[in-house]
Amino acid sequence: MCTDCGCSIRGKEEEHHHDHHHDHHHYDDHCSKDHQKTHSHIHDNPHLNDPKTITVIQKILDKNDHEAIHNRSHLDSHGVLGINLMSSPGSGKTTLLEHLKDVCDFNYCVIEGDLETNKDADRLKAKNIQAIQIQTGSACHLDAFMVHNGLHDLPLDDIDVCFVENVGNLVCPASYDVGTHLNVVLVSIPEGEDKIAKYPVMFRKADLIIFTKVDLLPYFDYDIEKEKAVARSLKPNVDILEISIKDEESLRTFAQWIDFKRKMRG
Repeated sequence: MCTDCGCSIRGKEEEHHHDHHHDHHHYDDHCSKDHQKTHSHIHDNPHLNDPKTITVIQKILDKNDHEAIHNRSHLDSHGVLGINLMSSPGSGKTTLLEHLKDVCDFNYCVIEGDLETNKDADRLKAKNIQAIQIQTGSACHLDAFMVHNGLHDLPLDDIDVCFVENVGNLVCPASYDVGTHLNVVLVSIPEGEDKIAKYPVMFRKADLIIFTKVDLLPYFDYDIEKEKAVARSLKPNVDILEISIKDEESLRTFAQWIDFKRKMRG
């Protein structure tokens, strides 16, 4: 989380640009005044191991969790299933969402999280998928406050599933509840073995682990069954899928998994 990577420690020399329009949301424009105030206390404390800093971090997480509960209630009131997609950069989150539209029978929207640019949201819109971009600036994860603002710009009455495509990062996103119902973590074959063992917090939070780009298995020294065993040693009941965007049937299994989870929620 942020105490490890320092994303909450904003340098005093850093400039914050607040430009806001329908498709361009910036974290500092939208997080609550209390949340910004809590973050600001960290700026003056360079000692990350100081008990006061730890207390402030806990306050941030407590405020975030409170907002996450509100987000889930908001989704529930519209009958929308929220799914948080997490992974390292380049594992195929956006590509998966692009191709899912071709095999599913439910309507979905996406809240996109990236440090800069609207590129991923633009890709989804090109496929007629409702998408809102959240630019986090220097923050390496989405939090519940950012997602809250994105939710209010989406037509949830016409939506069955809302995906939150988190910032590409296998550390911080695992520590922040964004207010979804399910966590899905992607790990791609080209990343190599050991990602699950190296980043256990992320994978312990997963309701579903998706191995992506499995069509590349013949070209990599990658023991996928070994990696599945590692995943289940961390969370025995986790669901696991293998997906290649070149295999429509594998994409359909993900759509079916989502449909099953929707039915379970009523």
